[in-house]
Amino acid sequence: MASRGGRPEHCGPAELFYDENEARKYVRNSRMIDIQTKMAGRALELLYLPEGQPCFLLDIGCGSGLSGDYLSDEGHYWVGIDISPAMLDAALDRETQGDLFLGDMGQGIPFKPGSFDGCISISAVQWLCNSNKRSDVPAKRLFCFFSSLYSVLVRGARAVLQLYPENSEQLELITTQATRAGFTGGVVVDYPNSTKAKKFYLCLFSGPVTVLPKGLSENPDEDEASESRFTNASAHLECTLGGPGGASQRLASVGAQQVSSEYWLTRSRRGTLLSPG
Repeated sequence: MASRGGRPEHCGPAELFYDENEARKYVRNSRMIDIQTKMAGRALELLYLPEGQPCFLLDIGCGSGLSGDYLSDEGHYWVGIDISPAMLDAALDRETQGDLFLGDMGQGIPFKPGSFDGCISISAVQWLCNSNKRSDVPAKRLFCFFSSLYSVLVRGARAVLQLYPENSEQLELITTQATRAGFTGGVVVDYPNSTKAKKFYLCLFSGPVTVLPKGLSENPDEDEASESRFTNASAHLECTLGGPGGASQRLASVGAQQVSSEYWLTRSRRGTLLSPG
């Protein structure tokens, strides 16, 4: 979403930007709710989950629970993690069905290996590309995030992360750290020729290389230009007209890290999710 002074992540830490006033917008603004819900629907579609089978999903940057509501409506169970107490308070007030967790994704996803059947994230990952204090090194925070995400997914599961990259260099930084962590996959771009409707989805695979989904376009002939892929043997983006190819040498995954400042806001359905401290 547009911010008070340009891009939200340029205004300071996410936990400060997403205050009570901002959280109210995600509860009352019908346009925000509609956009968030549609992006969650598209992310879920790109996960390619088994049809008719409830799955246990992770929602990173869950905010006020709008994306989670969509997951619940589709019959799935979910856990959400967000760095903003105000946004999570809004989610609790809305009585979302998922379990909510306060935490910084840049410090790792502190769940046990193989906990989730898939992951979605809406408008969150680009926040890791900014430094708000000296100890914030974007590449290190991104690698910590992706390596722990790789660990908590069931092997072969997917993660679909909708994001707003500021430029090609930022997108390269993100995809490079994802491949270092062991992921393959690529970037799907919906409506690439539209200024307002254009959306980026980072589609990550934790198992064997598979076909990258096609981006949406008002003109079917434009689909070929709306996807790019990478493997963890080559971090740079490549245009592709079909599925990804080539050998893939998977790196060893790094276990999730416990973050001392995190706490459950509601009781988890699975009491063994948290990694040991």
